[in-house]
Amino acid sequence: MLFGGTERSMTDSTARVPALRRADLSEQRLKRRYAAEKRFRFYGLAAIFAALAILGLLIGTIVLNGHTAFVQTHLEIPVFLDPEVIDPEGNGDPGALRRADYQGLLKKSLRERFPDVSGRRDRIKLYGILSNGAGLDLRAEVQADPSIIGTNQTIWVKSSDDIDSLVKGYIDRDLPEGDRRVKDNEIAWIDALEADGGVEKQFNTTFFTAGDSREPEQAGIWGAAVGSFFTLMITLILSFPIGVLSAIYLEEFAPKNRWTDLIEVNINNLAAVPSIIFGLLGLAVFLGVFGFPRSAPLVGGMVLALMTLPTIIIAARAALKAVPPSIREAALGVGASRLQVVTHHVLPLALPGIMTGTIIGMAQALGETAPLLMIGMVAFIVDVPGGVTDPATVLPVQIFLWADAPERAFVEKTNGAIMVLLAFLILMNALAVLLRKRFERQW
Repeated sequence: MLFGGTERSMTDSTARVPALRRADLSEQRLKRRYAAEKRFRFYGLAAIFAALAILGLLIGTIVLNGHTAFVQTHLEIPVFLDPEVIDPEGNGDPGALRRADYQGLLKKSLRERFPDVSGRRDRIKLYGILSNGAGLDLRAEVQADPSIIGTNQTIWVKSSDDIDSLVKGYIDRDLPEGDRRVKDNEIAWIDALEADGGVEKQFNTTFFTAGDSREPEQAGIWGAAVGSFFTLMITLILSFPIGVLSAIYLEEFAPKNRWTDLIEVNINNLAAVPSIIFGLLGLAVFLGVFGFPRSAPLVGGMVLALMTLPTIIIAARAALKAVPPSIREAALGVGASRLQVVTHHVLPLALPGIMTGTIIGMAQALGETAPLLMIGMVAFIVDVPGGVTDPATVLPVQIFLWADAPERAFVEKTNGAIMVLLAFLILMNALAVLLRKRFERQW
């Protein structure tokens, strides 16, 4: 009996050992899974922080290089508004006031301010501290108030781009004179003006109110902004109704067969086509076949509408599909036709999602450059467009042109325009989020 009891005890102990081992192995596997989960979370957080750091570095670099575009160096110049130069007939003729040599009056004032400057070369350098458009500022003052003709006035005019860069600290004064665009005598003149309080950085209204220019201090984004507005207006007018109606037909009315499957596949593929392909299509068809004007918002809007259509159709179909079938069944149950079901019930409920997709598509179109380059919207446009058929450019193309300019002052203009474009894109995406949050329904 004792021997048998001992044998059973040994058997029970032997059976418990594998069970304990299995428990230990299960616990080890569980620990490894938890450790793997922690590592995965760490990798995800690290990726997010790395992306945020890179994004912050990119935006910080743009802001650092572009914030000075919003201010412009101005010089205070006392000038005698000689009536013999401005209005020789003395009748206040607007044409005479417009044609007067205001730049010459400013040059004369500089010669009187620095009488020691002699020699043709030095005088040219002295005149060069002023912007070539400084006379336009003086002309605007005279045209606004012709009664100041014949008086001494002190006005603020824009400096040249090199002087502007010097005042903003982009030109190192400690470099040898041969390595600087601004020479020692020019620095001395600016220091003399600054000592008298005649140098000041003012808000650069020209940047927001003028078109493009060869002179950086006279260049602005208003012409490109108006061109972008006309282009996006054409894009919205064409893409929104066509895209929404196409989505309604495919989702609510089209039979499910090979043809509709083929159409859906092609729509999804078009959403992934490089944008420059749409530019080539516009170049070949709209310009080559139909003869529409080059570099016009009309053609640019048509090209961007083709590019935006797949995005709007896909977003609209997803919004329509998100409406519960019970809404359709209830409307059909009370006697509504299929068209009434869609127009009175389904479409209003899906409209917030459709609007969100449309805004995102328009934001994508706002940032496009490649298709517009193909239809000639890379032209140098000074005048602000007055309609959809006038020559124009858009903000992304304007940024592209300025980035390729050799003058240092265009670097800050480029970054400033990028900041404005990013602000528009952020506002459009924020509007999409607000619309979704405001009108979205939970079913």
